[in-house]
Amino acid sequence: MEAEGNRGGFGGDLITHKAKRQERKHQELLALALGVKLGSKGTLLWKPIKLLASCPQISSPLVRRSALKDTPEKQCSYEKLHNFKVHTFRGPHWCEYCANFMWGLIAQGVRCSDCGLNVHKQCSKLVPSDCQPDLRRIKKVFSCDLTTLVKAHNTTRPMVVDMCIQEIELRGMKSEGLYRVSGFSEHIEDVRLAFDRDGEKADISATAYADINIIAGALKLYLRDLPIPVITFDSYSKFIQAAKIPNVDSRLEGIHESLLQLPPAHYETLRYLMAHLKRVTMLEKDNLMSAENLGIVFGPTLMQPPEQNALTTLNDMRQQKLVVQLMIEHEDVLF
Repeated sequence: MEAEGNRGGFGGDLITHKAKRQERKHQELLALALGVKLGSKGTLLWKPIKLLASCPQISSPLVRRSALKDTPEKQCSYEKLHNFKVHTFRGPHWCEYCANFMWGLIAQGVRCSDCGLNVHKQCSKLVPSDCQPDLRRIKKVFSCDLTTLVKAHNTTRPMVVDMCIQEIELRGMKSEGLYRVSGFSEHIEDVRLAFDRDGEKADISATAYADINIIAGALKLYLRDLPIPVITFDSYSKFIQAAKIPNVDSRLEGIHESLLQLPPAHYETLRYLMAHLKRVTMLEKDNLMSAENLGIVFGPTLMQPPEQNALTTLNDMRQQKLVVQLMIEHEDVLF
């Protein structure tokens, strides 16, 4: 009986400790939102914060979003896994990881198809995520892994995203039905071939393509054809579940947490795109494109279910639209 009492007391202390930690975290969030420094436990500053915590006006969505905005920005470290494939080497070869000889006549080891690193199959599991793609091995721009492309070109975002958005903002922001109206598919295909062939030297100016819908269509095609979508397969379910949260503030926080799970190149591309789409909505009177309309257009483009099931895609369409819509409307808070 005494042992049970001790366990009960310990459990009670643990619950009290957790409650205090949670309360402290909430108070720190409020202090951050108000721009106030929170004192150590027991100082005079502690009591006013407790009073503020119980005030419904302070716990408003605006304050919580401000606190959300002030969280540390995502640190970008563009790590990339090697894309190893079984390879048969001609002549003697040594592993570039362990420096031992690769024995055998066929399939002696694996080679990274992006950077050309040659290692034993066993060693490939130990190689760090430090692949630096070689431009000579990147045969195209479209349908190329996003992180592979930005590392190969040493850029923050894919050139296609930067160049297309810059061209659209230069001459197409007031175009009615921007991103909704389709350009001629043959011309969009020409733009794709130009990027694959010429890279950042591709000509997408008004001289080459007068219809801005062709450039908008090329941007959507690039995003749609990524082998791993901008909102990755691994993160897809997190975004869908966040969109289903009834409470508006909790929903935003769920999306924000999901964004932080994205690979840096994907996060930066999405951030840049959402900032652009926010500017598009500011000219809604001219282009008739609201955040909801853009969510309908870009939802299936930016996020696809990992199982590629038509029924799942159909069921998730509302959440896909809502995720993009909220990221556009609250771009200044979420990114």
